[in-house]
Amino acid sequence: MTLQHKLDAMREDFENGRFPLVPTRDQLDTMQRATQSLIDSEQADYALKAGDTAPEFTLADAAGATVNSRALLARGPLIATFYRGVWCPYCNYDLQALEEIRPEIEARGASLVAISPQTPANSRKAQRDNKLGFPILSDAGAAVAADYGLRFALPDDLIEVYKAFGNDLPTINDDAAWVLPMPASYVIGMDGTIAYAEVNPDYTRRPDPSELLPVLDRLRADAQA
Repeated sequence: MTLQHKLDAMREDFENGRFPLVPTRDQLDTMQRATQSLIDSEQADYALKAGDTAPEFTLADAAGATVNSRALLARGPLIATFYRGVWCPYCNYDLQALEEIRPEIEARGASLVAISPQTPANSRKAQRDNKLGFPILSDAGAAVAADYGLRFALPDDLIEVYKAFGNDLPTINDDAAWVLPMPASYVIGMDGTIAYAEVNPDYTRRPDPSELLPVLDRLRADAQA
């Protein structure tokens, strides 16, 4: 089963009351309206794309160690996925799918990181719960997400829905602002140029991680040419 098939099944269960958290019709309408509004804003069209230069970042991992993108790129290509947080089941499925192909990513000489506005403690929980062998980096205030054109502010009615669900982002992220990154995946070449970009304002839609492997193969072939 592909990642998108799993996400579609989860969405169907959630919307039809077959989920531990059962939303009301009004809550579902609010969530769908907010997603459509973000799509209609066309913000995703202004996020960084293939061919752009990736902004350098230095962030802390779940253990508090500093991770620098330039140092990672000195060793090989970098896959950076922007992750909403441990509270988002769609994102967790995405991370699990990335973990499944991590050996193939690393066999191609590439590094893999997830970037989230959540605190290191919540990143540790996400790594533990999803059995991840790659780091989740804490992007306070979604500042790096903003550099990539991904950060957006949640509308007030969606904030109330998230509060009702127990998703208290100011506590989860240790930041009073209700901001998140649009889910996105980037493959960055060793020269810092983005070789692949997938940005989707609909958090229930994600590319299959297997799409990243041909990009890494192409980068390796270009380096050997």
